Amino acid sequence: MDTKKPTTAEIVPRVPTLFEGTFNFPMFRRLGREIDFLFDRFGLERTFLEPAETVWTPDLEMFRRDNTIVVRADVPGMTKNDLTIEVTDGQLVLRGERKQEKEEKKEGFYRAERTYGAFYRMLPLPEGVKVDEAKATIKDGVLEVTVPAPAKVEEKKRTLTIEEPPKIATTKAA
Repeated sequence: MDTKKPTTAEIVPRVPTLFEGTFNFPMFRRLGREIDFLFDRFGLERTFLEPAETVWTPDLEMFRRDNTIVVRADVPGMTKNDLTIEVTDGQLVLRGERKQEKEEKKEGFYRAERTYGAFYRMLPLPEGVKVDEAKATIKDGVLEVTVPAPAKVEEKKRTLTIEEPPKIATTKAA
């Protein structure tokens, strides 16, 4: 008669995946394994789990003051070296990239924040703007671009009458 007791295999702890560690439900464990399998099978990187780049666009206002088109953009923390401005006959292009890093150290406390983001804005300009006389200034985080425009622009305007389509007579099928 064999009196040997069955031996137990050593259990090696496994690092949980994102889904297992967060939810810890069997369904999510299986979902995590399936997603890992798909990524591995097709040789794809798991970039959707990594934080996305910051998308940033400065707030703008565009208005006419006398014979000048004025564009103001909120660009806090940026300098003239961070910005590129191009003016053509039909458009104003603003480009820039901001890199802000804040660090705070206190007793038993450390916090670091980094913000990066590039933007591109293209704004249409009316006909006849004087590109050679355009100017740009930056003060207190506000970029202001001024472009002289013609005094009077002929506005083409027409009011349309809304018409209803003719009614089509319908007959019932027998």
